[in-house]
Amino acid sequence: MFIKLLAGFVAVVLVVAYVTPLVFKMKDVPLAIVILIGLVAMLVDLWHSLGKSED
Repeated sequence: MFIKLLAGFVAVVLVVAYVTPLVFKMKDVPLAIVILIGLVAMLVDLWHSLGKSED
């Protein structure tokens, strides 16, 4: 479970680091909203995958 949590955290950090400069450079609010929705979906998926038992 620790590996899943660590991998999820690294993935979120990498996605944020990748898209943040684009949003700030373009100053596009709808793009920022879409990216935030994607991040929330990513975090919900991580939460669900941590709740599952490993076979």
